[in-house]
Amino acid sequence: MRKNLLFLLVLWPAVSFAQFRINGKIIDSATKAPVAGASVFLGNASAGASTNNDGLFSITGVRGGQYTLIVSVVGYAPYMQNVLVNNDMALSTISIGKKNTMLKEVRIGPPRNWEKDYQRFKNGFISFSDNAQECTILNPHVLSFDSDEGVFTAKNDGLLVIENKALGYRIKYLLYSYRDDKKNGILLYYGTAFFENMQGSAHRIKKWRQKRLDTYLGSNMHFLRAVITGRVKEEGFTVERLIRKPNPNYKGGLDNKYIATLVTKPLEANEYAHLTDVPGEYAIKFEDCLYVVYKGAQAAGSTVTINAPYLYFDNNGIIINLQDILMEGPWGESRIPEMLPVDYEPGK
Repeated sequence: MRKNLLFLLVLWPAVSFAQFRINGKIIDSATKAPVAGASVFLGNASAGASTNNDGLFSITGVRGGQYTLIVSVVGYAPYMQNVLVNNDMALSTISIGKKNTMLKEVRIGPPRNWEKDYQRFKNGFISFSDNAQECTILNPHVLSFDSDEGVFTAKNDGLLVIENKALGYRIKYLLYSYRDDKKNGILLYYGTAFFENMQGSAHRIKKWRQKRLDTYLGSNMHFLRAVITGRVKEEGFTVERLIRKPNPNYKGGLDNKYIATLVTKPLEANEYAHLTDVPGEYAIKFEDCLYVVYKGAQAAGSTVTINAPYLYFDNNGIIINLQDILMEGPWGESRIPEMLPVDYEPGK
């Protein structure tokens, strides 16, 4: 176990949502010269900056939490570094190297239908929600696709640029992995994004703010922040135990894979929530599945299965070990069009 855990008995300590500053310098790893004009941003957040002629940058207004700091500049390989922000930070000098130009792999076999592959990717990545109708990938041809034993994969050569007119964000997305396994009913992708506010009229901006709030309420980010502040019930959530056992008559597909029993007695936070010894990080441990209902919408509850000893999350309500978590229901159906920056704050 990588962290010591303290059982939550009564209340969480007071949580500070102060804003901090990150300072640093970017240099060329070969020449040691400063790199000007580099984009430096926090993954999945709206905080970022560019380096000046001396290679210096300063990211302000950073909400405390765990982030991936990303450096991107034309001609250089992307640089990533994990940072845990709980105070103003002065980073050690960051060295970045020139990008190697590699010949693309020659694929032997029947040619793929790019347009058909792209539509399949878009259906999974963007989906079919109301927000999705106003979400556009501006540079789809940075994507390439493949399939091995029925598992469909995608990768990108450069940042995907996505315009989300539903929430008013322009998103630059670095896709790490995309895997669509229809046989086993699993769609898994992860990456990191940088959010920029789109420009619009005062009326349009007001609509975007309301739509962002509507998206936030009842989300897993909202729930985890409520866990941190000890306001799960007050924020409108009910948490129940869902017991699942393998169905011996299961024939494949998604239906009837488990025999499920829902224990409708609400769980108290101290039955699943823990503190860690790392400032700004928290944990959930539960042997069965958690069934989380928002505002009494029992038919639209979300199921959380933890395939690891603990689910870890930070001050922002963002899951750290996302690869170990399976979410179903509304949380599992959320895609890029419903994605908010991790430093989103209702009312701001």
